[in-house]
Amino acid sequence: MFDLLIKNGKLISGEKIEIAIKDGVILKTDSVIESSAKQVIDLAGDHYLSAGWIDDHVHCYQKMTLYYDYPDEIGVTKGVTTVIDAGTTGAENITAFYELAKQAKTNVYALVNISKWGIVEQDELADLTKVQADLVRKSLSELPQFVIGIKARMSKTVIGENGITPLELAKQIQKENENLPLMIHIGSAPPELHEILERLDAGDVLTHCFNGKTNGILDQEKDQIKNFAQAAYEQGIVFDIGHGTDSFNFHVAETALKAGIKATTISTDIYHRNRENGPVFDLATTMEKLRVVGYSWEEILDKVTTAPAKAFRLTKKGKIKVGYDADITIFDLVEGEKTLTDSNGFTRIGKELIQPVKTIIGGAIYDN
Repeated sequence: MFDLLIKNGKLISGEKIEIAIKDGVILKTDSVIESSAKQVIDLAGDHYLSAGWIDDHVHCYQKMTLYYDYPDEIGVTKGVTTVIDAGTTGAENITAFYELAKQAKTNVYALVNISKWGIVEQDELADLTKVQADLVRKSLSELPQFVIGIKARMSKTVIGENGITPLELAKQIQKENENLPLMIHIGSAPPELHEILERLDAGDVLTHCFNGKTNGILDQEKDQIKNFAQAAYEQGIVFDIGHGTDSFNFHVAETALKAGIKATTISTDIYHRNRENGPVFDLATTMEKLRVVGYSWEEILDKVTTAPAKAFRLTKKGKIKVGYDADITIFDLVEGEKTLTDSNGFTRIGKELIQPVKTIIGGAIYDN
């Protein structure tokens, strides 16, 4: 007997699907499953479902003071089954973060900041004595089930007078640790964006890819994507949204789309202030913004499931597939009218809205 059977579901393609779950794992999928289960959810063909949504750039260590939130406030209550904290903590405080994260209903993973205390101050990479490869390695070895990569913020307010050096240190740490996932934050210069991109490799994650800053991917004088940014995308650099308070611009995203550049992964860079006051609010709202830009729902769902799971090597997540974790988001697509605001105050009207209905994490059902 299965623990849970989902009847009469449908994928975004319209394909009918039923899913059988036991011990937190997907054991069977088919158009029809005739079997008994301890619990049955009958969607009656009224709701869509997908693999559980993954937000690969959040800040959810609640004991911090600059950027913080609570995993379940941005996760399970918002249709998100998995969050990846993007460098809030460093080697000195990531164990304390892990102890709290274990208590969440939402799956929580972390990228360890290469600065040993993480983002306790805005300029965490201005003092390079805080970057200690042995401490990063210790975190990776002690918490392999939690720490899945490293993070370096490469913008003027963070690096002080250190130029490109923090990124070079991050790449060296990456190389010494089995080429683990690396996320790089971009913002105002220095360093210049071309300096950052020429040091990244295929698979490295560039977050805030569509920010509206002069040091972003858009040449604002010519109103076109910079050639070296286009080349980096074609090389296989992962372009991650990382919306945040100051890092998503509709026009940049639209111009990139016309140039054949689509975000690889869609994430929020959410923390309590931009969740409560906007412009982020939640992952669903960020997904709606990409729909307005011109992405299909099929693409959008891939970019919050399969794509982030691949980028961060979550080998049992991101797909509705036998043997994968039973993480599923059940949602509606509804017609409506919603004002969507980017990080620079520009707006678009969303007329196709996505609304999570139930969040299933490891086979446990939560109502949205």
